[in-house]
Amino acid sequence: MTTRDRQPIGRDYQLMVSALAEATRRRDAELGNADQAYQENAAQAAGELARAEGDALSADRWAGAAAAQVLDVDREAAHLWDQLRRARGLRVRSLGELPEPAPVESLPRVALPRAPSDPSDPPPPTRRETPRALLARAAERIDHTIRPAGRRSLPRWSLPLLPLLGAAVAALAGLVGSGLVTFGGTGVWAGAAIRGAGWLAFLVAPSAGVPVAAYLAHRRLQARLDIGGIGLTLLGGMISATLMSLAFAATH
Repeated sequence: MTTRDRQPIGRDYQLMVSALAEATRRRDAELGNADQAYQENAAQAAGELARAEGDALSADRWAGAAAAQVLDVDREAAHLWDQLRRARGLRVRSLGELPEPAPVESLPRVALPRAPSDPSDPPPPTRRETPRALLARAAERIDHTIRPAGRRSLPRWSLPLLPLLGAAVAALAGLVGSGLVTFGGTGVWAGAAIRGAGWLAFLVAPSAGVPVAAYLAHRRLQARLDIGGIGLTLLGGMISATLMSLAFAATH
């Protein structure tokens, strides 16, 4: 066989070597891409796992805080229920035992968030009250029922104002009485009855400030007007009524 006959075989061999080198290069490139993709996916999976573990830890802490809050609310509700059963005018049998909480299935979706910052949860109402605020308001009402304003004494700073209030109301009643007496003496029809109403106003003028002071003490100060407060109010009313009566008698 001559050299000329061997040339096609050598060229085919070179082509095969070139194809093998190209295949090896593509294999190395694909292996590199696969390894890089594996590294990226592994890093992403590790990050997601870390975030999941953080979310699980946060949810566990939130669940513990929620459970503690539930225990506090239940304890406070039981205490308020016992206070309510001791309130005046309420029978124990009519109230019965502390009612069971509502089942979870009946609660609205907004009251059952899965996590503190779950983006799928709807936003809470604008004026939603917390359980502690509701219990505090209920406790205030029950306290007012068990210990009403009639049992609280007046604050000390209000005692010097009672004679002034009694004097002002008595003076107003005296002015009304003097006006009725004067108007009834002008010879109008039913003048005697008008004068009688005027003298009656003079008669009740010293004690006219007592009901006013009692109303203000109950409504404004959430307290009761005791015997000392009544005495101070009557003292101011009697002094004012006496001066009004002397002035009226001097002019007539």
